[in-house]
Amino acid sequence: MQESTTEQYHYLQASGELGYNMTNDYMFRMVLQRDEETLKGLICSVIKLPREAVKSVRIENPIELGADVSSKEYQLDIHVSLNDDTCMNLEMQVVNYNNWTERSLSYLCRRFDNVLKGQDYTTVKPVYHIGFLDFTLFEDHPEFFGKYQMRNSKDNYLYTDKFNLYVVDLNRTDMATDEDKAHKVDTWARLFKAKTWEEIKMITRDNPSMNSTAETIFLSNSDFEIRERCRAREDAIVHEQFQKQQIETLTAELTKANEEKKESDAKLAKVTEEKKKSDEENALLRQILKDHGIDV
Repeated sequence: MQESTTEQYHYLQASGELGYNMTNDYMFRMVLQRDEETLKGLICSVIKLPREAVKSVRIENPIELGADVSSKEYQLDIHVSLNDDTCMNLEMQVVNYNNWTERSLSYLCRRFDNVLKGQDYTTVKPVYHIGFLDFTLFEDHPEFFGKYQMRNSKDNYLYTDKFNLYVVDLNRTDMATDEDKAHKVDTWARLFKAKTWEEIKMITRDNPSMNSTAETIFLSNSDFEIRERCRAREDAIVHEQFQKQQIETLTAELTKANEEKKESDAKLAKVTEEKKKSDEENALLRQILKDHGIDV
């Protein structure tokens, strides 16, 4: 997206609620795909890279505007090549399916397998999987910006700096560190979560470099095809949440039924054992009476 003067930004004339903000994964993807300045700015902020260090940034899996995203095979995570020497995955995730740790590692490992045939393993490109989550990943360990790497479990010695998994909890900007704030990671999180144009204007007023992002959000919300896909994504998420709730309810009911059956089986086994013991005692008593010439 080309630079504009402040007067040329259309979003400044908007007011009220946004149609869709960037927690909608389709909107998230389209804004980053349409606006290279936003993509560069976000990456530099998260991995603490000086803007002048970005020589090139390229989305490797662009999607066609209006393409169907209802298929389970369709992925909205963004594959990025940074300076042709670093691989990145960027992903917005709203629903907690309780599998993020395994899922994110699977994605990261696939990207890490980037050594070309015939080349030495030392040529592997550094990889980052950056997840922006609209939920808290570890309830017993809340954190705004978590950075995970492979390290020695005894002394924390770094195994490699080429394998990086980052998690940004969009709901815990209150826990942002001074370092997070210095690199404006918390500002990006607030921008992603903003629900009104007034909120966005307050953010860009103090962060003019994000004008381009705000304008792209506005233009994307003004595009019928994008709005339709955003709506479809929200409908799909609502359906997924309903299914998840149904599965959890049915699982809980099945667990309860199994526990009740186990309890019932235990009681039946106890009654059966007591009856067996009583029958054996009665049989012994009858035998004793019979031995004494008493018929019963």
